[in-house]
Amino acid sequence: MNSNIVEIDAARPLGELTATLQALCDEVETQRTKTAVVLRLTSSGDTPQWPGEITVSAVNRWERAVRRLETLDAITVAVAAETCAGPALDLLLATDFRIGATGLRLALPVNDGHFWPGMALYRLVQHLGAQRARQIVMWGTDIPLGRAVGLGLIDQVGDSIEEAVATATALTGRLSDRETALRRQLIAEAVSSEYDEALGIHLAACDRELRRLRAAAESGESDESADEAAVAAPAGPVLTGAVA
Repeated sequence: MNSNIVEIDAARPLGELTATLQALCDEVETQRTKTAVVLRLTSSGDTPQWPGEITVSAVNRWERAVRRLETLDAITVAVAAETCAGPALDLLLATDFRIGATGLRLALPVNDGHFWPGMALYRLVQHLGAQRARQIVMWGTDIPLGRAVGLGLIDQVGDSIEEAVATATALTGRLSDRETALRRQLIAEAVSSEYDEALGIHLAACDRELRRLRAAAESGESDESADEAAVAAPAGPVLTGAVA
């Protein structure tokens, strides 16, 4: 299993951060073996007011790069320390597993009393629900490590990148190929879709898994080979509504 370890310095210009993130996604998407991404979120100095003097087009490019990371077919792990704000907070909320170092605090993007309306707000609501996110967003309060753990925004407390790599390796080992993206999609559907709409997607996923199991039973091959056979087989219909 490959581990792609990248340090993201939140004090760097937004265009540079966007390019770093896009290059990382390019590398991961070309790898043929199972992989994990470990982001070490740091700041070489005081994090400047987010996002600084940029254009909305630059913000759009950044948000699309973060979304690309968020939808990679690879486990993503973030390690955050000290103050996690601005671009670091965006990336933390977009990863699958989040490790917080002792003393970490999450800081919302507020400049001179004005909240930065980026997608960190969207992800906070997705993670916490509107009611709990409201208390944080409306009053712009920082989130210390203990509260972040209690809210589920931080999954593990730890200070070393080696620990993060070990965690990423363990998490990736539990998933077969293409499982990461599938599980993310099903979670998202449960949050954002009506039951009948989500049912069709879940049935399609069930159909794929049934075909994988049949292929494994018939051939005695490994899970990875059965995965390939299931993908190669014609997909069943995507059904909506009640099933008789």
